[in-house]
Amino acid sequence: MRKFVAILFCIVAATAIVPVRAQTFPDHPVKIVVPYPPGGPSDTTMRVSTRNFAANLGQTVIIENVPGAGGRVGSRDVARSAPDGYTLLSGGSNENAITPALYKNLDYDPVKDFVPVAALATDSNVVVVNPAVPANSLAGLVAYAKANPGKLTSGSAAGIAPHLLLEYLRAHTGTDIVFVPYKGAAPAIADVLGNQIQVHASAKSVLLPLIKAGKLRPLVVTSAERWPELPDVPTLRELGFTNYPTTLWFVVMAPAATPPNVITKLNAAVDAGLRTSETEDAIAKLGLRPQALSAPEIAAIMAKEVPLWKAVADEAGVHLE
Repeated sequence: MRKFVAILFCIVAATAIVPVRAQTFPDHPVKIVVPYPPGGPSDTTMRVSTRNFAANLGQTVIIENVPGAGGRVGSRDVARSAPDGYTLLSGGSNENAITPALYKNLDYDPVKDFVPVAALATDSNVVVVNPAVPANSLAGLVAYAKANPGKLTSGSAAGIAPHLLLEYLRAHTGTDIVFVPYKGAAPAIADVLGNQIQVHASAKSVLLPLIKAGKLRPLVVTSAERWPELPDVPTLRELGFTNYPTTLWFVVMAPAATPPNVITKLNAAVDAGLRTSETEDAIAKLGLRPQALSAPEIAAIMAKEVPLWKAVADEAGVHLE
């Protein structure tokens, strides 16, 4: 009986701790895990979008890069962390919609193991080539690749939107372009600049400055409309690829079962930061569109994303273990 009473007391005490902690949240630093190396779109977007997050939250915010397995290592770490609001994920289309569309037998659930906290911004991708490639258009790239089968290589982090985009185009154009997987966008960008790979795809936020500097040549963008900064570069839809998603979402996610009042406080702190002129200007310079949304609105958007990316994965023939 004494053992039973002791166990019962521990259970009651443990369940009482969660509401108390939630009410005092945050009382120590909050960590945001970026599941890719520094310098990529997720890392850049998170750091720019949350520059006022700590001040609004009244607590230190640490951004930690945990790369590996196309974002799955860092995502899994957050999924398995305590649902108390102190460990968050830099998530979105890649981590919470494309991953479940691509992978089977994961040791975590990219959808059910997370709850949305706040939206940051939307972006889109662009396909670029090293200037040494004799192609000024997607049609030119296809013609050159077919005339030189196996000569060209493409690369990006595996299992994310750029990977799907490159393989989707390869499948639809019948070209023999070898895909090389990377841990993140930054090392792939370094290699396409050095011509170790010839074709790359990534977000506007990281590639636009290199395109403007003439270091990379853009061929096609995935957005619904042409980029104002690249008015001569067509969209996928203009070229007849009508079912490829036009928007990439960057959001903050928390482990499932994180208390609602903690989510509300985090959402308010992120949104307040997004609405400052300083952050708006910084986001605009990257070519991003800020998105301040509630957690339920984000959940609804992400639920629609999974089947869209599943269809692309099926067409591209990309299914990963």
